[in-house]
Amino acid sequence: MISSDDTSVVYAAHLSKKFGQREAVNDLTFNVARGELFGLVGPDGAGKTTTIRMLAGILEPSDGDALIDGISVRDQPEAIKEHIAYMPQRFGLYQDLTVMENLTFYADLFGVSKKDRAPRIDQLLGFSRLTPFKTRLAGALSGGMKQKLGLACALIHSPRLLLLDEPTNGVDPVSRRDFWKILYELLKQGISILVSTAYLDEAERTARVALLHQGRIIRLGTPEQLKQLVKGHMVEIVSENVRDIKQLVSVMAGVIDVNVFGDALHVRFRSSEDAQQTRDALQASGLNIVSMKSISPAIEDVFLSLIPRNGDGASRGEPM
Repeated sequence: MISSDDTSVVYAAHLSKKFGQREAVNDLTFNVARGELFGLVGPDGAGKTTTIRMLAGILEPSDGDALIDGISVRDQPEAIKEHIAYMPQRFGLYQDLTVMENLTFYADLFGVSKKDRAPRIDQLLGFSRLTPFKTRLAGALSGGMKQKLGLACALIHSPRLLLLDEPTNGVDPVSRRDFWKILYELLKQGISILVSTAYLDEAERTARVALLHQGRIIRLGTPEQLKQLVKGHMVEIVSENVRDIKQLVSVMAGVIDVNVFGDALHVRFRSSEDAQQTRDALQASGLNIVSMKSISPAIEDVFLSLIPRNGDGASRGEPM
């Protein structure tokens, strides 16, 4: 039996899940404070979906346990469901029903009383900005609007905790930004949020983040705390010849790691002096450099620095 204090809406202790011999989630321990926006961040296959499905009471842990509002997901999986809203990657919208009909259906499903239903639906339509589209078929909505409708349906019963499994996956950048604005509005209403994402830049939007890799938490903290783990001097090089420059820079003295970000490289040096020597060498090489400047590390830099790689000069597996 595990226990948590009243400040945590989620407390997971040594949470693990095996599928046969494959360990999808391995010994996760973390908490989500009340009123917090907490992120589970990592690539596909890191264990994000499995973790959220255990917290939602859908999958039974192979080992460990988690408490949702003090209720064990292992012992009372059905009891936690009135406390949470769970939005999976493919939320079950009914494509041949209108926005309004989908909301009404989920109100019936969650047993929302007739008295509370109309004001709740009006509120959800308003905050999701779907009021002008309430008579439109769900199947005719854009990807971003479908995500907003899915979120509104999940929130119909006024839960305390929102579990979101990669809600912005495949959604255009503008819709992603709008979706996060809605999440911040929910925080103001006192709803706690746990969101998983493969977009490492979205980790910057959370209060705290757990970086997942191969089913394990490799680091946990605020975005600023994680960035401070990256030691050395970070430089961004923008060029039309990114691949050539990467090949050249990767073997230079003082370079810890090099990673491609679109038409730019993020290069981590041991010191600013090493960075200046590389700058001089690149200028002498004749390669076209659009810009080269010092930058603060991003969460993606943190993650890439933690994962040893080889074969392309991207990372030498050196400690941060």
